[in-house]
Amino acid sequence: METKLDLHTHTLASGHAFNTIMEMAKAASEKGIQILGITEHGPNIPGTCHPIYFRNLHVVPRELYGVRLMLGAELNILDTKGTLDLDEWYYENRLDIRIAGIHSLCWTGGTREENTQGMINAIRNKWVNIISHPGDGAAELIYEPIVLAAKESHTLLEINNASFKPARHLDASHDNYAEILRLCKKYEVPVILGSDAHFVNDIANYEYVLPLLAEMEFPEALVMNHQPEAFFEYTGLK
Repeated sequence: METKLDLHTHTLASGHAFNTIMEMAKAASEKGIQILGITEHGPNIPGTCHPIYFRNLHVVPRELYGVRLMLGAELNILDTKGTLDLDEWYYENRLDIRIAGIHSLCWTGGTREENTQGMINAIRNKWVNIISHPGDGAAELIYEPIVLAAKESHTLLEINNASFKPARHLDASHDNYAEILRLCKKYEVPVILGSDAHFVNDIANYEYVLPLLAEMEFPEALVMNHQPEAFFEYTGLK
């Protein structure tokens, strides 16, 4: 499977990543990536950029080194209502792509059922295109209704490579992502692989998730990273 897009990466602006937009785009070009998403953390993550950063994204070219850039945000799902941490104006007027995910640093959870409903509410938010790292264990979740909501809303669930890195110590990741893939295969729901790169070397790095896809015998046709046209058609993005 030839990777053509990686839509979840971060730059210095997120506060805990280590490269510039220019460096990320150049590295993506060298790796043969056609479309690179740069999705800085939403404002409730400590040390990330101020909302004015997103307001000014219109000044950045959307093509560098022959790579199409999609500039957006990895928004935080804050609570069991599915509240996100930027105003809707940004989603409509400044962000090319909108990812939403649960981060333990700014998440107020509840029961397993309440957590699941919060994620489903985010999935059903018309502006959300991708749910980041749903299997990393930041909240206890029930995956079948999440997968079904994602299918209904055409919101992609991310299989996140960084969740498997040994330094993260996320012991639940393998089993959670295996369950997500099992259900997505059962219900024919497409997924997106995410590098969650915070350094140029990790752009389009899927070294941990590709073996899991093979283990689960997950259909290549349901993986969006090698088929940009299908990605845009499915999500309604341009």
